[in-house]
Parts: sequence; structure tokens; C-alpha cells
Amino acid sequence: MIINKSNERIDQYLAHELELSRSKIQRLIKDKKILVNGKEISSNYITHENDEVEIKSDLDFDYDVEPENIPLDIVYEDDYLLIVNKESGMVVHPAAGNYSHTLVNALLYNFNLSNGSDKNRPGIVHRIDKDTSGLLVVAKDDKTHELLSEMIKEKKVERIYIALVEGIIMHDTGDIDAPIGRDTVNRQKMMVTDVNSKEAFTHFRVLKRYKKDNKTLIECKLSTGRTHQIRVHMEYINHPVFNDPVYGKNKKTTSFGQFLHSKSIRFIHPITGKEIYKEAPLPEEFQNYIEN
Repeated sequence: MIINKSNERIDQYLAHELELSRSKIQRLIKDKKILVNGKEISSNYITHENDEVEIKSDLDFDYDVEPENIPLDIVYEDDYLLIVNKESGMVVHPAAGNYSHTLVNALLYNFNLSNGSDKNRPGIVHRIDKDTSGLLVVAKDDKTHELLSEMIKEKKVERIYIALVEGIIMHDTGDIDAPIGRDTVNRQKMMVTDVNSKEAFTHFRVLKRYKKDNKTLIECKLSTGRTHQIRVHMEYINHPVFNDPVYGKNKKTTSFGQFLHSKSIRFIHPITGKEIYKEAPLPEEFQNYIEN
């Protein structure tokens, strides 16, 4: 997370932002689970605007995920799973500093979900970024959750994305085979690197070129599911996703976020054995932009 307030004790600032007790924040700092700008700090560290706070992934937050009556676009449902079309701007699951108004909060209002491996992510088998729209599958029971997770790991779930990227891509198709790991300078980002990275492979094909706007509409198919994979890979080949505030060439131009949409999902149902295939149309803002 990025600190937006200066001249305040770090323990006081984080206690307010994360809705945790100050004593717990102090304990976490002492246990070296909270870093600022990649360095260990003490509880009396004074914040500076744009400081980067890293909270270790094994941090356990003691809170209950509350159901919330938030409208959802459910494109498929049966006794074992459902597929939801997530809107851009919605976080998938609660985490530090973001405990409400997530997809999980909304799902819990209407459905019984699997426990999975994380009590704060019931039903969540895979994720898409906050400002990425489109389809993701959710498990209702633990057996379905386990089987779907294994299918994704074994690359048996086909996910197709649509992205509008900067610049004109001259090749009709392309393969990007480049490992992804945590950015060594900005811990909030990912990057193509050989250091502490995992293999990542993205195939894309050009759908349309907008020479007047210097942009290209592409379809992407993932063979792996790394954090920010499409966004990182497209930046790597110098064609970042349009309107991406983190990896884009220019500052964010609208509140919509990056023009990246999870268009379709295809897999064999782990319980019934039937093929499931669903598509979701582009969000209105995305569609309007490429039409105008």
C-alpha cells in the first residue's frame, strides 16, 4: 500500500488504515512483518507521503467477512459452482485495508461457498485484478474447490482476455515467454525477471488496429496465471495495457482502470463432466471507447 499522509507515526497510521489495534501493528512491526520502502522500521517511524508499505503475505487478520447486499452479474450457476461477471473496480476478496464491498462480501449474501484454504477467500479459486473486468469461477463446496484448483494448476481451464494496448502491434500473433517476479524496486509491482520468479507464458493475437489512436485490440490466452501477467508481459514488449495506472506509459486517464477484460472461460465441469463455456461482453466504457 502507498501512504498518502506524512508526519504521522507508522503504527498509528496503519492501525487506522487497516482497522487493527495499534498494539497488533506494533507487534507485527517488531516481528518484521511490516516493511516500509523495503526496509525494517520501528513503530515510531514517521510517515512520508508515497512511502511504500509491504505487509508480508503470511499475515493473519482476525476478522469476519460480512455478507453485503451488492448486485452481481451471475452468468452460470449449479449446485457446485457459479461463474460471475465481475465489474471493473471491484476487489475480489477482503484483505488488509479493504475489508468490505468486495466480490466475496457480495457472494456471501446470496450463496453458501466453499471454505477453501483461506477463511477470508471463501469460494475463490482464482482471481482477477480490481480494475480488470470479466469472468471468474467460484466454488460452492470444498470438493469442487479442490478439483477446480487442481484443474487450474494443470492448465485445464481456458481463460481468454481482451485488452486494448498502447501502440500498433504489427505481428498478427505473438508468444511472450518471460518469467515474472516481484519488482525489485517497487514491491507493489511485478516485473519480468530471473530473480525469485516463476515461468509465465502469454499468447496473443491482434483483433483490430486503431492507427489514428495508436492502439491495438488484442485477445490473450494464458498458459500460466501469474499476478498481473498480461499487464506485465504487455509492458515488457512495450505495448502496455491502455489506461493502466501501474504499468502504463501515461498517467491514468479515467477512473475505469486498465482496459483488460476476462472475456471467456471454458472447462470440463469437475463433478458433472459436462463442458462449461461462458462469455461476457465488454464493459460499456470499454465498448464505447473502441467504437468512438
